[in-house]
Amino acid sequence: MPEGDTVWQTAQRLHQALAGAPLIRSDLRVPRLATADLTGRQVLGVVPRGKHLLTRVEGGLTLHSHLRMDGSWQVYGPDERWRGGPHHQIRAILANAAHTAVGYRLPVLELLRTGDEDRVVGHLGPDLLGPDWDPDEALRRLLADPSRPLGEALLDQRNLAGIGNVYKSELCFLLRVSPWLPIGEVPSPERLVAHAKKLLEANRNRRVRVTTAESRRDRRLWVYGRPGRPCLRCGTPVRAADQGDAGQERSTFWCPSCQAGPQGPVPS
Repeated sequence: MPEGDTVWQTAQRLHQALAGAPLIRSDLRVPRLATADLTGRQVLGVVPRGKHLLTRVEGGLTLHSHLRMDGSWQVYGPDERWRGGPHHQIRAILANAAHTAVGYRLPVLELLRTGDEDRVVGHLGPDLLGPDWDPDEALRRLLADPSRPLGEALLDQRNLAGIGNVYKSELCFLLRVSPWLPIGEVPSPERLVAHAKKLLEANRNRRVRVTTAESRRDRRLWVYGRPGRPCLRCGTPVRAADQGDAGQERSTFWCPSCQAGPQGPVPS
């Protein structure tokens, strides 16, 4: 699933391509929006909110989309070939005279009044890359359930918005604590919030995400996606396991030597 930095980059591309010009094409390919037409309306801006995208247009309307696991927005020039996937996977087309934005495999696409945006994003915690960022409020929300495992608390967008599976695992490693450690037992939890902000800020303008300061492809991340491979810090094989409530489990990666605390489920 795209994380906050990826969504931020997508919003920037869409904003640069669409904002300030009227739409000459509007094609929303979901049943409930089959009759909606934004043609002739000017795009006012595209705003990221956590992992959500809000495309605001004239007339007080917002097109809300969410990428979930494999959705994407691609931007093309007038004569450029579309390469985002098969034609039947297209869910939205927004075009002005200079650019065409195509939304592929979008699991969430809805049109609402701009004044009603809180209905879809009002539940989110402070946005790590947003103007509403408030580290004290993020910390308060994280610690509201002190018994909750750290990895699960970080993924909950109601605590702080923008962290996905990659940053969850990498943050736990950088703090040297297990993803299964209760959030209330994390030493100096304010460091957790500061590290989260620092990592997303550092990567929001990068094409390739890096948390280690290494440029080699196989050394850009400390533990994420490295099960069974040596920890880059101590050499112990990195472990992986599912974490989360039944039906909502997400893969978690950690070093059992570098990270103190409960070591997750016993390998089968």
